[in-house]
Amino acid sequence: MKPVTESGLTATGLTRRFGGITAVFDVDLALKPGQITGLIGPNGAGKSLLLRVMHGLSQPDTGTVNFPYHYQDPARQAMVFQRPVLLRRTALANISFALKVRGRSSQDAWRRAMTWMMRAELDHLANVPARRLSGGEQQRLCMARALALEPKILFLDEPCASLDPNATVAVEALVQDAIDLGVKVIMVTHDPAQAQRLGSEIVLMHQGRIATKQSKLDFFTTPQNDLVSSFLAGKPLLRHVKESR
Repeated sequence: MKPVTESGLTATGLTRRFGGITAVFDVDLALKPGQITGLIGPNGAGKSLLLRVMHGLSQPDTGTVNFPYHYQDPARQAMVFQRPVLLRRTALANISFALKVRGRSSQDAWRRAMTWMMRAELDHLANVPARRLSGGEQQRLCMARALALEPKILFLDEPCASLDPNATVAVEALVQDAIDLGVKVIMVTHDPAQAQRLGSEIVLMHQGRIATKQSKLDFFTTPQNDLVSSFLAGKPLLRHVKESR
């Protein structure tokens, strides 16, 4: 990944293939800094794969991802997955260990970990093995760990997909914390209502392509094309589309 100007994260000509299948096709994106981008679309649209490519977890067959200078260091990026990824340690140690790996002293790591445990309303579970927490608690722990690392950019891959409404509200509160801290958030979701609650700009994917990118207001009030209208109406998206520039 190479740095560009402070203007924002850009992807140019991204293509990712598996065997004979092109899962992400010639994607061009320019994402604004300091906002949350909602990456939405039906199942199989290529959202999660595009997110992984942008984060560097999957290498594109063609194309580049360019970060502003203050986003380029992998240590300034973090990702939270749909299924919580946790260490076989206590809830508190899951955060403090990650901080110590990044060079924090044991005392500073403990202090910062407890601060984020409290913000996630998990401090009463600090000494409980992380894998004994409920699904919603585990996802909040993953969010707290990511934010404790002070990322400049946060990639979220459907973090609320398996959660009940109450757990979703708690995770979304941590997403809002990230936004308030000025973190650039790119969030994959299949839920238009969640994108409307949290997003600033909306990117709709379909069949590995970008169908449209609009501001939240325009996306939900002035759909750019029939594909957006169909998606918002809950209709199946079957036809092939050209990327909207």
